This record gives sequence, structure tokens and C-alpha cells, in this order.
Amino acid sequence: MNTTIWMALALVLVLEGLGPMFMPRFWRRLILSLAQLPDRLLHRFGGGLVVSGVVIYYMLSVQGR
Repeated sequence: MNTTIWMALALVLVLEGLGPMFMPRFWRRLILSLAQLPDRLLHRFGGGLVVSGVVIYYMLSVQGR
């Protein structure tokens, strides 16, 4: 399981790096616009990402059995 976590982290880093690498101006504008959003909206967005990640992880772990 330890290797799986490191592989998942590596994949996240690769995906997160694609935006600034290929579209730096768009990425910068996106980050600046996100910084202007109210905290409550960012909380909901972050919560949605966490729930999505847990659901995907669960679906993949059940399918792998």
C-alpha cells in the first residue's frame, strides 16, 4: 500500500504540473481568480474534490477485489 500512495502522489504532481508547463498565462489567471473567491465557496469546492476522490478510490478498490 505504501507504494500505491507514492504512485498516487506522483500522478497528482504530474497532473498539477501540466497547467503551468503548457499554459502558464491561463494558469496564472485561474489562480488569481480563485484567490478572489469567498472562503465559503472554496470550502465547498475543496469538499467536493475530497468527496470525488474518496468515491473514485472506493470504486477502484472494490473493482480490484
